[in-house]
Amino acid sequence: MQSYADFHQQSLSDRDAFWAEQAKRIDWETPPQQICDYSNPPFARWFVGGKTNICHNAVDRHAAQRPNDAALIAVSTETNTEKTYSFAELQREVERMAATLLDLGVQQGDRVLIYMPMIAEACFAMLACTRIGAIHSVVFGGFASGSLSTRIDDAQPKVIVSADGGSRGAKPVPYKPLLDEAINLAQHKPAAVLLIDRGLTPMNLVEGRDVLWGDMRAKHMDAQVPCVWLDSTAPSYTLYTSGTTGKPKGVQRDTGGYAVALATSIPYIYGGKPGETFFSTSDIGWVVGHSYIIYGPLLGGMATIMYEGLPTQGFDHQPDGGIWWRLVDKYKVSVMFSAPTAIRVLKKQDPAHLTKHDLSSLKALFLAGEPLDEPTAKWISDGLNGKPIIDNYWQTETGWPILGISNGIEGVEKNQPRFGSPGFPTYGYNVRLVDEATGLAVEGDDAKGVLVVEGPLPPGCLQTVWGDDKRFVSTYWNKMEDAATGEGRWVYSTYDWARRDADGYYFILGRTDDVINVAGHRLGTREIEESIAAHPNVAEAAVVGVADDVKGQVALAFVTAKSSEGLDTPEGIKKMEQEIMRQVDGDLGAVARPARVMIVTALPKTRSGKLLRRALQAVAEGRDPGDLTTIDDPSSLMAIKSMV
Repeated sequence: MQSYADFHQQSLSDRDAFWAEQAKRIDWETPPQQICDYSNPPFARWFVGGKTNICHNAVDRHAAQRPNDAALIAVSTETNTEKTYSFAELQREVERMAATLLDLGVQQGDRVLIYMPMIAEACFAMLACTRIGAIHSVVFGGFASGSLSTRIDDAQPKVIVSADGGSRGAKPVPYKPLLDEAINLAQHKPAAVLLIDRGLTPMNLVEGRDVLWGDMRAKHMDAQVPCVWLDSTAPSYTLYTSGTTGKPKGVQRDTGGYAVALATSIPYIYGGKPGETFFSTSDIGWVVGHSYIIYGPLLGGMATIMYEGLPTQGFDHQPDGGIWWRLVDKYKVSVMFSAPTAIRVLKKQDPAHLTKHDLSSLKALFLAGEPLDEPTAKWISDGLNGKPIIDNYWQTETGWPILGISNGIEGVEKNQPRFGSPGFPTYGYNVRLVDEATGLAVEGDDAKGVLVVEGPLPPGCLQTVWGDDKRFVSTYWNKMEDAATGEGRWVYSTYDWARRDADGYYFILGRTDDVINVAGHRLGTREIEESIAAHPNVAEAAVVGVADDVKGQVALAFVTAKSSEGLDTPEGIKKMEQEIMRQVDGDLGAVARPARVMIVTALPKTRSGKLLRRALQAVAEGRDPGDLTTIDDPSSLMAIKSMV
């Protein structure tokens, strides 16, 4: 059996042959004439000359072969609804949506902005865009008007698809007033706004602009809309990176490369097979939702669960810390994808939730979005009776994992997951660690440096920044000198620090701008957080560097507790703070000891579960934390502000 290291090297040394073979996983109207055109580095063009369509490959070809198999499973514990769409039914709904967009004037190459909750119609809209060659730009539902308006101006959509509102914790979240204000603020005005009326909140329709999906669907009930065969290099969508300031940065994805990358990742990385079920707990507003709620599972012939609700809320709005596992049981989920923060939330629930449902169908749980600390990985592994817990590392820009443990490559030996590590470079990615100051590669056991990928990036990664090739190059790319030849090679910077151990496993240490320089000592916040998380009463930890007149920077730790027992007095709080400091002392030394440990009730996060460390740092330094529209609960940051 071939080792994974040999398989990975083959994907680099025989790149075009490797990806030519993977391209057979999808249908092409015209086969590609050139696998990779890297004549203008760092820009890479994949499967040049080929014509294909993502919607055809995700829906139509399966509908022709397995029309009655489940494709989309839409579940909402917010509205107490569950509906399964077969591939044939999904195709019909997508064609109705496509006919509606065409009726509203959308043509090939036009942009459609999607501002939607996690409902089936959002999936229809995304697939309808790729069906007719329109470029969709999904903005996370509930974004504030100011942030939404900047994305409207950047994407300049012909049509916006939205809804009356979403729901969170059984409380309606009105979208229409936010959208109306965003359009009012934006210089660009869409020709039409298509609205799904869920009956959650009242809507005031703008005459001549706003149309209802219910009316348009009835009008196009019997529509048949063929897929448009697109050049492989044609843009499929743009997605704005979270946390950007100033002019939005739209990641632009191609068509053929993205389809091939995802179709390959389902069996190779995730071990998924046609007819099985994939459950990602993310949101379509983020890249995981694009790649592994909508496109990846469907391209792989799997059913996909689209879930609206909280991980601790069941149907009829009743508390249920086991709702996800109930869905795994009911729909025989074989592959599950979530975020470390979500698992930390579940750690506060009764562990019995993990054992009262039949999880025999589940092959593995994949986690991504932020570094996975070892205590959390071990807790969920124990709770799931030893099911593989596999960390993934990737970015909005790459669209699929850079680092991970491949879970199903036939004829290739499986590597074992290692707690705290996302594993090895994924096939196609030529990963390096480089010295931040010199740009030279860092070799040897236990090497530390900035994680970079030597160009060309593999299929599925960003083509460029929407409308700004110069920004694409200046933001992400540098030239690294080859020590042997003296020639410069283009490398893509992830802006993450990483360590590679003697066995080749990578460990993510944190963003390069999250490295703390304490009296000349460079410390990764990730390492300090790992140490703190080992304390038995720590649920979550976030460490930031704050300015200090003497040391330059010091570490400040924010911690949530698993149990409030003993923390109802200043003495009890002080005791836990001292225990945490001693823990860090013992693990990393006195230089890494936080200057202060603050026990808080909640940490500020995006709705997708990412910790907002930059906002914490700004508050700690008395600065404006900036745009708070991505925070799930702004009161968490305000409470911390009152303590600092």
